[in-house]
Amino acid sequence: MSVDIEITVNGRPARATVPDGLLLVVFLREHLRLTGTHIGCDTTQCGACTVHVDGKAVKSCTMLAAQADRCEVRTIEGLTENGALHPMQTAFREYHGLQCGFCTPGMIMSALDLLSRNPDPSEAEVRTWLKGNLCRCTGYQNIVSAVRACAAELRQDNVLGR
Repeated sequence: MSVDIEITVNGRPARATVPDGLLLVVFLREHLRLTGTHIGCDTTQCGACTVHVDGKAVKSCTMLAAQADRCEVRTIEGLTENGALHPMQTAFREYHGLQCGFCTPGMIMSALDLLSRNPDPSEAEVRTWLKGNLCRCTGYQNIVSAVRACAAELRQDNVLGR
C-alpha cells in the first residue's frame, strides 16, 4: 500500500507517493538524496539519523515518512545559509568535535535541539542530552566543548534560531 505525502524539507516542498512503511531516513536519503542523515542502527540507539521535525530532534530511523506528512523537516544540509556553515558546524570543526564524522550530523542536530530549549547548558546537561547519540571515535570532551562554545556564541550574537 502507498501513501501520498507532502513534506517541507529544508524549506523546500517535497511531494511523493511512498510505501506506507517507508522510514523517514530512507525517504530523505534515497528519494531526496539528502545523504547527510546517516543510517547507523535502525533501533534509535545511535542517533546518527537525527533530524528536526517541526523544530524538535527526531530519530528518523524509526519514524515513517508518512508520519512526517505536512511537517517541516530540517536535515544537516538545511543548516547552511548562503554557503556558510551554521555556527554549530563551525564549532565542531574548530573544537575537533568529530573524528570519522559518521555521528556528527546527528550530534549537531541533537545539540541544536538542546540549545533551542536551554541556551546555556552546563557540561553535565550537554552530556545528558547527547546520551542518545553514540560516537565510537572520540571521548566526547571535544563534542561537549563545541556545543558549549557554540551556545556562548549564539547567546552573544542572539542568533540561536538560525
